[in-house]
This record gives sequence, structure tokens and C-alpha cells, in this order.
Amino acid sequence: MSNESDDYWSLTDAEREYAALNLNEHEHDREKNISEMRQWILENKDLHTRTDDFYILRFLRGCKFDMKKAKTKFRNYHELRATVPEWFANRDPLLPELQEMFQMGVFLPLRKFDHEGRLVVIIRASVHDPSKHKQSNVFKAGKMILELASRYSKEVSLYGVFAIFDLDAVTLGHALQLPPAVIKRAVHSWQSCYPMRTNSMEFINAPVYVNFVLNVFRKFMTPKMKSRVHVHTRGLKNLHKKISPNILPLEYGGTDGTVKELTEYWKTRVENDREWFIEDEKYKMISTDNNSIKPS
Repeated sequence: MSNESDDYWSLTDAEREYAALNLNEHEHDREKNISEMRQWILENKDLHTRTDDFYILRFLRGCKFDMKKAKTKFRNYHELRATVPEWFANRDPLLPELQEMFQMGVFLPLRKFDHEGRLVVIIRASVHDPSKHKQSNVFKAGKMILELASRYSKEVSLYGVFAIFDLDAVTLGHALQLPPAVIKRAVHSWQSCYPMRTNSMEFINAPVYVNFVLNVFRKFMTPKMKSRVHVHTRGLKNLHKKISPNILPLEYGGTDGTVKELTEYWKTRVENDREWFIEDEKYKMISTDNNSIKPS
């Protein structure tokens, strides 16, 4: 994965063609679009946010360079950061409750992109103990790692995310941690806030009753998002048709390391970025006496 943000302009011919055909991104007006977004951000006094080129470009790519949609998503994201402190406040990775999440490996991006260039993420939805661990901390830890995995990645901004939800050993206790209000907020964050596209959501090791819960998720999804949800019971055959075992860990029928190695990798990376996460908490929607400027 890229470790620097200064290579986002340096697209290969294939990336440039993909961006033009699928994201409506063209080199001759990209800088103009970024400048327009930055000017709009500066005019919105309630937005306390980063304004570097790549940060803005991620929202433009996530909305296929539709300026109105990008402005709406930008506001939604920073409003979410302000109104859901249980996900976005107290993000010191050394806090005991977050250390537990990282040690369990609740959210594990793979270290290699798939054949379409997408970031593949394994969400181990039932690895925590619902009698001991708060669902909000599960979400918080996952969002921290997702931000870290995508922060400097032109690939994620171009090609999006392929999400694998592992429901092995899921219990009623896990389901009870997801009342409709929490599900609605989670779906809203995926669809309308984050500056990246979720291209596929694969639910594996699903129990027979999983659709009772997933139907609540679907209730809040757009038709496009619903079409990207796929449910698989036992076995990995169908998953391997979509994701090569060459990039999956051993426990998922792959050959690229183990879950333990991935867990340790991301735990170390988050801890190494501790100061960034602590400083980043300040970027969010803030109250102001001035009227907010709406997307236009």
C-alpha cells in the first residue's frame, strides 16, 4: 500500500483510463475541481477540517466528481464525526478498550489489493464477546484501521473496498448489540459519509437466521447497495470465485500469511500513528453563529 500521498497524481495509463471512464476524473480539470471544493470548505465556517489536495480528491472520487454530491458527503462525514463521539472521540490506540479490539483483530484489511485493485477487508463481526465488549468500540477500532489503510492510498480512492463479513460463531448477543438505530447509522456512514465506495459486501459463515438481521440493514440501503450484498453459508468456494486465495490469510483458505500476522501488523501500524489519531479528533463539524452554506 502507498505510504505517501504525493503520488496520487501519478496514475498509470490503466488507472488514468479507469478514472476517466468510471469516476469522471480528467486531468485537465482535476485541480480546478479540487480548488473549487477547497474554496467551498473555507466558506463553510462550521467545517473544521483538513484541506489538503488528496483529502479533498478522495471525496471527489468517491462521488464520481459530482460536485454537489461530494459537498454533501463531505458535510455528512464531518457531521458524523461531531455527532457520534462513541465512534470518533477518545481514539488513543493505547486505551485498554481499543487495545482489546486490536488484539482480537476485529477489522483486518489485507496487505495486497485484489485483481480489480480494491482494498479487501475482513470484518470479524463475532470475534468479540458481547457481554464484555461495547459494539461502539468495535466500530471505533474498525474505522481507525480503515482510515489508516486508505489515508494515503490512491488505489482505495480509485477502486474502492471489497468487504468480507465473517459471521462464524455469531450469537444472539451479537445481534442484540445492533438495534435498528445503530444499524441505520452504520449504513448511513457507508453510503453517505465515507469518501470511498463499498463495491461488494460478502457475508460468509452465515447462520440460517442471518437474513432476519440483514433485512434490517437492507431496509436502510439504497437499491444499489442492496445489490452488492451477498450471503454465503459454510464453505469458502464462492468467496474464492471473487477473491484469489493468493491474497487471503491461511484461515480463509489462502496462502498470504495468517490472521495472527495480520492482527499484529495492523495493531502495530495503528499504535505507530497514535499522535495522528489523537490530533485528528479535532476535525469535525463545529457549532457557529453563522449560517452554514449548503452544497450548491
